[in-house]
Order: sequence, then structure tokens, then C-alpha cells
Amino acid sequence: MNWDALAQCESSGNWAINTGNGYYGGVQFDKRTWDAYGGSAYAAYPHQASREQQIAVATQLYNARGIQPWPKCGPKLLS
Repeated sequence: MNWDALAQCESSGNWAINTGNGYYGGVQFDKRTWDAYGGSAYAAYPHQASREQQIAVATQLYNARGIQPWPKCGPKLLS
């Protein structure tokens, strides 16, 4: 999985981004999804977690839903 390519597409590769649009971190989690897939074990919000922690949660999300959560950038994950 090419998580850095996905993050580059979603957030210009900024794993600590919080733009105020309701999506956070490198792969742009919303808070509800972050919590649902175990992210709150690492940090309250995705952008507060490390790259590795965000990838761990994103892997859980990918295993459950494939690239569907990233409709525009999801194919980058498979590159």
C-alpha cells in the first residue's frame, strides 16, 4: 500500500494537517471514522497522531472498505 502517495493526493503529504474542513491528517480522516477504526487509542484527532499511527488506522479502514473512503485519491494507494 502506497500510503505516502495517497497522503500526497489528499493533503499534499502533510500528516499533521488540520484545515478546518472536518477532515484531518495525511489521509484526511473525519473524526467519526477515526474513532470507529481505533484511532482514539492513539490521539483524539488524526492530525495529532504520528504518520505510522495514522497508517495503522487507515489500514483497518482499507481492510473494511477498500479505497471507497478516498473516492478521488484512492487509486493512488494501489500505485
